[in-house]
Amino acid sequence: MSTGAENANASITGELIWPDEGGVAWVFGYGSLMWEPGFPYLERRRALLIGYHRSLCILSIRNRGTVERPGLALGLDRGGACRGFAFRIHPDDVEAARVYLWEREMSHGVYVPKSLPVRFPDATRTRALVFVARLGHPQYVRDDEHERAAELVAQGVGICGTALDYLRNVVGHLDEFGIADCPLHRVLIRAEAIAVRNRGDTA
Repeated sequence: MSTGAENANASITGELIWPDEGGVAWVFGYGSLMWEPGFPYLERRRALLIGYHRSLCILSIRNRGTVERPGLALGLDRGGACRGFAFRIHPDDVEAARVYLWEREMSHGVYVPKSLPVRFPDATRTRALVFVARLGHPQYVRDDEHERAAELVAQGVGICGTALDYLRNVVGHLDEFGIADCPLHRVLIRAEAIAVRNRGDTA
């Protein structure tokens, strides 16, 4: 019989939620996983997640910012819907994919791994592993203030570059995939204007 502690440890690594019964393993990507999954997969399909939306709701304090001057990165926040891609993984590759994804997404504990239903364009459904924003985490911020978001994007510089370049890359890929995300476009336009203004102020 498994103990509560064993269950807690298993949930940290996703063993209780992914893959689902039957061994079917899908991962839903809404940000960089869409174009840079980092794991082998059998199939990639457009998919719709209901109940969460793509959002600049995660303070980036390393990759695209610092603790003193954070940038912003994507998360899935509650409400609305999100279009992305679902990846089907061969059973033999699930464990390696699990290890990789936990190293990539869970180092700061800012995301919560969940098994959630996603819908394909043909109206069929499956459950997929999804990393959603952890409400109450120190790096979580509400996404309802576009001006503040633009200021954070404009200022963020970390070990992987600027938050502004990150957002440009995100918006560019979404446009390439034909995925409309007007809020991100608005933040990008405003962040670019702030960056130009800041360069002028320091010239």
